[in-house]
Amino acid sequence: MLIVGAKGLAKELLQVLSIDMNLSDESILFFDNVSHDLPEKIYNRFKILNSFDAVENYFKAYIDKSFVLGLGHPLRREKLYKQFVELGANPIILISKSAEVGDFEVEIKEGTSILAGARISNSVQIGKGCLIYYNSVVAHDSNIGDFVEISPNVTILGRCIIGNNSTLGAGCVILPDVIIGENVKVGAGAVILKDVPDNSTIVGVPGRVIKSF
Repeated sequence: MLIVGAKGLAKELLQVLSIDMNLSDESILFFDNVSHDLPEKIYNRFKILNSFDAVENYFKAYIDKSFVLGLGHPLRREKLYKQFVELGANPIILISKSAEVGDFEVEIKEGTSILAGARISNSVQIGKGCLIYYNSVVAHDSNIGDFVEISPNVTILGRCIIGNNSTLGAGCVILPDVIIGENVKVGAGAVILKDVPDNSTIVGVPGRVIKSF
């Protein structure tokens, strides 16, 4: 199993892979081709691949070509997702054992990670490459787009739509029936009462758009 990334989020996904999935040290590797301050191994146990050539050689040598996205920021996640899929790698769905996912009409697409304490209700759709962080809630009949980043303690209430490549800051609340556009940044602690247009930043209580880009 390859974790794409080797710093903050990657170390948190390691907890799920190593403890929840009970994978051995030898079966978990990290990938980072940009950082210059990394040791040879994470925690002196897990090897780091530092080039795409090394990844290709690894995939040729081993049957397992699975990967998870261990880095933040929607556009970076999308870029690396596509690069690894082009290498023939398989994005997996990673769900912590302590997350709660509804049993009825829940669709979660490949490459999405759901961390400890998150709660996903029934009749929810979650796109590919998403990150749903600790203790966040996605309520019934909501639709989360691709490569959406949901920070800790976010609450998305019923029948909401979150557009592709959007980021929801820690502790924000999206009220029922609200549509968040694509490429939107919602500030930490914001309370969103009405729809938010594409390519905008919204902050505050109640939320107000402070930037369009």
